[in-house]
Amino acid sequence: MTISSSDPLALPGWQYVTSGKVRDIYQPAGTSQYGDVILVVTSDRISAYDYVLDTPIPDKGKVLTALTAWWFQQLADVLPNHLVSLDVPAPVAGRGMICRRLEMYPVECVARGYLTGSGLKEYQQTGQVTGIALPNGLTDGDRLPEAIFTPATKAEIGEHDENVAFGYVADLLGPRVAAALRDATLALYSKAEGIARQRGLILADTKFEFGVDPATGALTLGDEVLTPDSSRYWDVATWQPGGPQPSFDKQFVRDWLTKESGWDRQSPPPALPADVVQKTRARYVEAYERLTGLQFAA
Repeated sequence: MTISSSDPLALPGWQYVTSGKVRDIYQPAGTSQYGDVILVVTSDRISAYDYVLDTPIPDKGKVLTALTAWWFQQLADVLPNHLVSLDVPAPVAGRGMICRRLEMYPVECVARGYLTGSGLKEYQQTGQVTGIALPNGLTDGDRLPEAIFTPATKAEIGEHDENVAFGYVADLLGPRVAAALRDATLALYSKAEGIARQRGLILADTKFEFGVDPATGALTLGDEVLTPDSSRYWDVATWQPGGPQPSFDKQFVRDWLTKESGWDRQSPPPALPADVVQKTRARYVEAYERLTGLQFAA
């Protein structure tokens, strides 16, 4: 699978390390004034159904970076985060974050306040989500009695994350660490859900990633935070349980690929048409502007 359609950028003072579906990672080429850090650059790449598409979404990287930085500020009283500086080389201005290097935990920490997606599928089969029993009769889009922690394994690129029970995390990392991850996840979700609701958006579910800061030993929030790529946002005004809800994410991309493109889901996806690109970009920008109250500056 192709991760990036272009070669890594040559950034003064930084050396390219690796790429994920969306982000490119660099490390200092020499001694850094910030200590042990990495440069995280968010590209305009978009993924769907475990493929990275050849067609980028203009300004997506800037939206995700700006929104993550904004959420880090909102949640700083709940947990420290790894952001050090937004003062990055000019070629990646607005898309880069200098971050403390963390010892990351190999778990996707997911909080769900509403039933949908893979959680809904599991509930329909077992009445539970990752071993957590839920009331009978819930439908797609229903709000849960209380938010739940439903961790997942981190899959390699091209593979699916797998939902796992809390006991799996406890066996993997120890009961104390597992409990700390669960409590941090639910505390962060609770505050973020309230902030989003004040702005007319429902935060249905989200995933966090955590690590330990080697300098302090503190549990620290890393990666992207509460973006449309890592979270499911719905409009409060149109929320109607009983079926799929329109989301502030790559819904236009998924719908076009599965309903209009003729893609067989076995070969690489086709290029996106211009209107799907435009609609997807607008949806990302709308999420940023509604959450932050700020006008997005491209």
